[in-house]
Amino acid sequence: MKVIRNGILSLKHSVLTIGAFDGIHLGHQSLIVKTVNRARELAVPSVVYTFDPPPRVYFQKQMLLTTVQEKLVFLRKLGVDYTVIANFDTYFLSKSAAEFIEELKSLAPHEIWIGPDFQFGKGKTGSIKDLSEQFNTYTFPVVKCSKGEIISSTRIRKLLGNQQQQLAHELLGRNRLQKID
Repeated sequence: MKVIRNGILSLKHSVLTIGAFDGIHLGHQSLIVKTVNRARELAVPSVVYTFDPPPRVYFQKQMLLTTVQEKLVFLRKLGVDYTVIANFDTYFLSKSAAEFIEELKSLAPHEIWIGPDFQFGKGKTGSIKDLSEQFNTYTFPVVKCSKGEIISSTRIRKLLGNQQQQLAHELLGRNRLQKID
């Protein structure tokens, strides 16, 4: 896997997913695996575009679930070809939705796969609709645990805060990632 940090990656074609991916939990893993599989079907590289730190850590000072180094190990195990890591800082926050879309054009995505609550650009002014006007954009459904509850980084943080490490560990899917080795 090739990692691009704060640089622009230029590709002829790709399948792209974008997100904070803090925790690389089972929901994230499903979305990333879908991206990797679609890229393989289309015979193009898979790209994960992510942020350091994750937006909720930056804005709300929430607990960081996965360091960048850990995230890269997990992404490599999931078969990602390229990872673009953007520094989530004041410069990045000043980018408009249009500027972010222009940056994504350098990746030439055949498809973009995102979660249902994806927003981007200064002040979260960019929406899934905006992406769809420029690219073939697909919204990946939320992933639920066996009890029917949504798997999310927020839920995992709450579980860890309530000393429910076992369930948090299950939702993070660490056993699954260890078996990929």
